[in-house]
Amino acid sequence: MLVRLLYCSRAVDSSPAAIEAILDKAREHNPVSGITGILCYGGGIFLQAIEGGRMQVSELFGTIQKDPRHKDVALLHYEEILERRFGGWTMGQVNISKLNHSILLKYSEKPELDPYAVSGKVSLALLEDLMATAAICGRS
Repeated sequence: MLVRLLYCSRAVDSSPAAIEAILDKAREHNPVSGITGILCYGGGIFLQAIEGGRMQVSELFGTIQKDPRHKDVALLHYEEILERRFGGWTMGQVNISKLNHSILLKYSEKPELDPYAVSGKVSLALLEDLMATAAICGRS
């Protein structure tokens, strides 16, 4: 049973080194659990989609909720899926500061990443758009 979970959180430390440490840990641990996904970050906010088995995704989300590197963790969207959309990445990444801000304006009132202010479906649509425009990078 495959599922997709989308959540957002605020970074306790949004330095490049802290972001890279989160990505490195995900890339190390996710393949063993069959987890794939992407992390979008900017302005101290994380927006992350994770896909995999129901139990593995649930356990990972529980770990994230307790992770001291995150605060204000909010579940945005959860669904059973037929196939992965973000299966090409053990943890792809998008740095919002490097994007054309018109893509953010397409999905929100202001050209900034604020998943707390939009629906989970809107945040998922943003991630799909970022994937379609090749804004996601990272090692598979």
